[in-house]
Amino acid sequence: MSLAIQTPPVELETLVRDRAVGYSLAAPFYASQEIFDLDLEVIFGRHWLFSAVTAEIPDAGDYLTIDIGPYAVIIVRDDDEEIRAFHNVCRHRGSRLLKDACGSVGNIVCPYHQWTYRPDGDLIFAESQPDTFDKSRFGLNPVNVKVVAGLIFVCFSDNPPDDFDEVAEFLEPYLAPYDLTNAKVAHQTDLVEEGNWKLVMENNRECQHCDGAHPELVSAYFPLFGYSEDDITPRLRPVFERYQAARADLDRVCLLRGFPQEERRELDTRATGFQLSHLALDGAGISFSEGGAQLCKKLLGTMTEPRFGDLSLHLQPNSWFHFLSDHAVVFRVLPISPEKSIVRSTWLVHPDAVEGVDYDVESLTAVWEATNREDRELVADTQNGVMNPGYIPGPYSLVEDDVEAFANWYITRLQHHVAAFR
Repeated sequence: MSLAIQTPPVELETLVRDRAVGYSLAAPFYASQEIFDLDLEVIFGRHWLFSAVTAEIPDAGDYLTIDIGPYAVIIVRDDDEEIRAFHNVCRHRGSRLLKDACGSVGNIVCPYHQWTYRPDGDLIFAESQPDTFDKSRFGLNPVNVKVVAGLIFVCFSDNPPDDFDEVAEFLEPYLAPYDLTNAKVAHQTDLVEEGNWKLVMENNRECQHCDGAHPELVSAYFPLFGYSEDDITPRLRPVFERYQAARADLDRVCLLRGFPQEERRELDTRATGFQLSHLALDGAGISFSEGGAQLCKKLLGTMTEPRFGDLSLHLQPNSWFHFLSDHAVVFRVLPISPEKSIVRSTWLVHPDAVEGVDYDVESLTAVWEATNREDRELVADTQNGVMNPGYIPGPYSLVEDDVEAFANWYITRLQHHVAAFR
């Protein structure tokens, strides 16, 4: 069920048309309420959104709720262990059904008049209705949902992008060895950032800032994402040489294990834009920790080699993922307002890993907790800057290709929307 299609703001066509390739977006894209509302419809209302992991709802009846602008969705595991998604709206008079962020239910009961639904969405109780009332016509309104190797995606559109299955088919052989379907949540945090959702995503899509802004991260993460050998400056040459040696070791391990090695970058050439890269880590090369040391004694899934680097996945419009031998950390961005977003970070470990024995939560999360805080400050500073009357879009550097790809993907979505009204 999609929102009614909005007519584009009057200035949007001009902004889209005049956007200079290779330059940051104009200020209204980050600050305008009209464009923010359009983002909710055109981006978040029409594309597949990473929403959760199946480990968050491990048992029948477990559910979680998500609010995205005007949309409110329930994601629930039904009695047959199927993952389902529904609009969080009673079919009687529209009351919100579930108010908590997560929980477990036998049935879904409306708090207003007690209309009752099974976790599969079927209406099973509605008091004081006439004999002609047909309960089968009043089940919960479904939301499109797909599960890819333990990652849950929803789409609110009646016509979701049809390339998603192709992307999923490519990704699944890479993700299968980590067995996230049977992992468990070790920790989860929500961080409100004082910045437009696009600034959060742009910040994630480059690591030119990592060397100066993220000392914890670069103790294990080579700050070379997006760099080619031609981009390496004299200052980064020793780092690059370490990376080359670590990369050769990772390639050998992947070859021995038969792990797929094709990397793919299709960030702005399809509706479900994505990039998959397998990156070597510095130091011990195992995990996101000081010196790359192992953080969880039990490895994920069928992993046998601790030093397996970082399988890094970026998905448009709202997520990025890091899969390591000993844990995974997944990130989701949702818009709150033109100047505010929320980032959820979820750490996953082997289902049999015991906190305090096999892993320590503080150690497991330290690098990304620090990195998230540092990124929050960078995003807030940029939001303040783009709202300043002195802001003029500036050129991306040679190593900010993925920021340009994100901006181009976004502008292309808006171009399609504008074209529909010509």
